[in-house]
Amino acid sequence: MTLLIILVIIFLFLIGAPLFTIIASFAILGFTNLEIDLAVIIVELYRLASQPVLLAIPLFTLSGYLLAESKAPKRLVNLTQAIIGWLPGGLAIVVLITCAVFTAFTGGSGITIVALGGLLHPILISEKYKEKFTLGLITTSGSLGLLFPPSLPLILYGIVSEVSIDKLFIAGLLPGFLLILALSIYSIREGIVEKVDKIPFSFKNLNNAIKDSIWEIPLPIIIISGIYNGWFTPTEAASITVVYVFIVEVFIYKDLKLTTDIPKIMVESVVLVGAIFMILASAMGLTSYFIDQEVPQKLFEVISQLITSKILFLVILNIFLLIVGMMMDIFSAIIVVVPLIIPVAKLYGIDPVHLGIIFLTNLEIGYLTPPVGLNLFISSFRFKKSIANITIAVLPFIITLLISLLVITYVPQLSLFLLDYIGVQN
Repeated sequence: MTLLIILVIIFLFLIGAPLFTIIASFAILGFTNLEIDLAVIIVELYRLASQPVLLAIPLFTLSGYLLAESKAPKRLVNLTQAIIGWLPGGLAIVVLITCAVFTAFTGGSGITIVALGGLLHPILISEKYKEKFTLGLITTSGSLGLLFPPSLPLILYGIVSEVSIDKLFIAGLLPGFLLILALSIYSIREGIVEKVDKIPFSFKNLNNAIKDSIWEIPLPIIIISGIYNGWFTPTEAASITVVYVFIVEVFIYKDLKLTTDIPKIMVESVVLVGAIFMILASAMGLTSYFIDQEVPQKLFEVISQLITSKILFLVILNIFLLIVGMMMDIFSAIIVVVPLIIPVAKLYGIDPVHLGIIFLTNLEIGYLTPPVGLNLFISSFRFKKSIANITIAVLPFIITLLISLLVITYVPQLSLFLLDYIGVQN
């Protein structure tokens, strides 16, 4: 009977049933077979709801949507172009930075590709970048900001793993910059080889760009310095951010109309947040079942018999996470997979903070990995190109990111150095 139910659940998953219903079904089935009161799932939901940091997710999401729907992306492009447009491949680096900033705020690569693709694609083409490079760059850049605060995946990983979110925000900085640096080097090479026109540096252009974006420039500084200096918590930072962005975009720049744009944006952001919370709520029950059945310990026992080396374990872990990132959206992957791998990774001596950075970096790359990486389909839809064309376009970028992933994985101090340097406490 149990096997039949499992097969039915799997069938429902294959025909497109919502993921949270599948996860919840397995949790209910597991506890029912153990004859444990299903109230244990509600207890887990209560424990989740009692975490104040959970409020940061909808607030940061709304902030990201407000920024994406305003003219902030164009102002940021103009600013970064005025600063680094003189470099070979400077405009490509502008795209990397712009997309990273907006992905950090929205937490979803698809949002960045859809919202900014229409702005960035024609600019790159007009500056004589090849179509193939342009498609690969925008598709890759869509998931580039997941390691930077106030990244929703970082917050969610912290909640699920019970690791300090402040520490994760700090730990993600150097690895995040490494990814941008690696892709920037590749972009500079492209600019040199293809002899793309450079934009001469002008103090006048820089001054105008700064004036245009003067109200948005302080935003990341306020968030990062405020959290790191202990002036406010991530939840308080989220509250400050959404109020600041709302005032700036509605009343100062007047990019958004209070009566028409704001309600629509709020509905869109709530849909994403609702999906995250539904998956999170159902996954907490399944996680409780896994822990009750000592699944992580049993998993380690099996793995330790086959893998004795920490280095080999990290290799297998990276391959596994790339597949997970390719098959699942990042929020589902964090909620379902993290509770299983953290206890195992600890027994191999891997720091949970470092593991979080490895985890999210893999999922960033997994979004691009053929044949079913999510960004491939979103770009195919957005730019009306075949999956094959998009896949060919992103391959050089994937190779560049995989090299960076090896550095992030096997040089843990890249993630932990700033924590040690500024003396962040557990």
